[in-house]
Amino acid sequence: MELWLFIGALAAVYLLPGPDMLLVLQTGSQQGHTRALATAVGLAVARGLHVALAALGLATLFASAPWTFDAVRYAGGAYLAWIGLQLLRSPPVTEGIDAVSVGMLDDGHRRAWRRGLLTNLLNPKSLLFCSVLLPQFVSPGEGPVLLQFALLGSLLVGIGLLFDAGYATLGAALQRWFAGSPLRARLQRWTFGSLMIGFALRLAA
Repeated sequence: MELWLFIGALAAVYLLPGPDMLLVLQTGSQQGHTRALATAVGLAVARGLHVALAALGLATLFASAPWTFDAVRYAGGAYLAWIGLQLLRSPPVTEGIDAVSVGMLDDGHRRAWRRGLLTNLLNPKSLLFCSVLLPQFVSPGEGPVLLQFALLGSLLVGIGLLFDAGYATLGAALQRWFAGSPLRARLQRWTFGSLMIGFALRLAA
């Protein structure tokens, strides 16, 4: 396996703007670092599921029955659009949200985790990405294929989580800047909300 080439390809992909990156940045800038990390964990779980589904050959089902791909794609687009609308209607950014009561914190973390999970899980392009990329770096002559697939899948999930943790930290730093001005807070809501709706339209197109 050309491991470093695989890692470089993953890094290039995770640096590209997309709904996953946007969701983590938005959560960090509006709800704080710990909730953004919960979103990142949800994204990681979804990627792990996509790796497993790719290993089971679900992408073949999408190829043989295009309506299944379209169904998941439209569901994912609708979910991203719903998130975008929620962002447009959300309350102003407030500093210190990580210091709220334990009950609210737990509930907020669960919601953040669920949003991360569903955002990636309902994007069939993530499954196709796993199905196309991983086999390119599997060499049957270098050992058990399943073991290689598991190793590459673990790297895909782990490196993605590292990047998302960085985006969570960046988002949390932006939170303080947005909270310092009502105009910046309004700009934050409209920018992230509009971009998320744009990603929804792109996914459903």
